[in-house]
Amino acid sequence: MSAEFGGRTGRQGRISQWLRGRRSKESATAADEGGREALLLAAAGAGLPLAPAAHPVSGYRCSCDRVGCPTPARHPVSFAWQTQSTTDHAQIERWARHQPQANFITATGMSHDVLDVPLEAGQEALDRLLGAGVDVGPVAIGDDGRMLFFTLTRGTPEDEDEWWPCELDCHPETMDEHPGLRWHCRGSYVLVPPARLPGDDGESVHWLRGPEHPLPDPLTLLETLTDACARHAGVEPDHTTAWPSRH
Repeated sequence: MSAEFGGRTGRQGRISQWLRGRRSKESATAADEGGREALLLAAAGAGLPLAPAAHPVSGYRCSCDRVGCPTPARHPVSFAWQTQSTTDHAQIERWARHQPQANFITATGMSHDVLDVPLEAGQEALDRLLGAGVDVGPVAIGDDGRMLFFTLTRGTPEDEDEWWPCELDCHPETMDEHPGLRWHCRGSYVLVPPARLPGDDGESVHWLRGPEHPLPDPLTLLETLTDACARHAGVEPDHTTAWPSRH
């Protein structure tokens, strides 16, 4: 397997240049109010349910009133974010115009999931997937060092007894327990571009591949992502686990 990546440095260099180029374009677009709204509506049009989120204030502070917020600018404004999340364009336009500084989250496990990996591992995996002709869907990158692969959801069975947990499932309260691959499914969310992160250098979350790309089945990406995460962590990939199939 390692021989396959003998030329990884060159490919990583090309992807890094691509990332930098795309970032500068997206940042310029997101800085414009109309561009922000258009990107949010495009995400909603692709079936990603959205809800308002907090935003950074004075560098590293959060706009919420919680002292010592553990996830500044990365969490929903309302505790009812799961029922509040919507793809309705009129509602999203109202939120965007009445809360011009707000970030937005997208609730996962309804129409889509998100496979969330360290940026270096994500770059390697994306290079392999595209090179193999795999239909990769929307991909976002964050200046916090993460890459988000948007996929179809595993589905919500009609009979709740059929639902099974997965050790990769990630929820907002378990983020620190998943430093490698995080599978955002039911009960979780991620920031949707364009989003601003805390920091003095204009950190953000932005699209690398936009929501116009169809959502793929997560299992078409999973093995490549887990392999890349294992190499990123310096451990041997484990293919003995039987990944569950979608319902």
